[in-house]
Amino acid sequence: MELVRRKLVTIITEASLERKIAADIRAHGIRGYTGSEAWGEGFRGVRSGEWEGSRNVRIDTVCDEEAARDLVDHLAETYYSDYAMIVLLSDVEVTRPLKF
Repeated sequence: MELVRRKLVTIITEASLERKIAADIRAHGIRGYTGSEAWGEGFRGVRSGEWEGSRNVRIDTVCDEEAARDLVDHLAETYYSDYAMIVLLSDVEVTRPLKF
């Protein structure tokens, strides 16, 4: 089985941004993503998801390094000053590289 290196971009942010982030991912030529609910505690306090304003989402996408870095730069420039958001960038190896 062939393994190919790609980047995993994990975005944890306010649920209100989910559709915008999905559009940003597509605009950067990235083929897909997976989203899920997220909760936790950090710099801006507890994000429990118990009420609409405290809901978070986690969005994962896998792509090549150039697209990943472009997306991360865009997210930082567009959202960091006004929204709770963290972005993680990880090295991963994938099978079926044509999907990414």
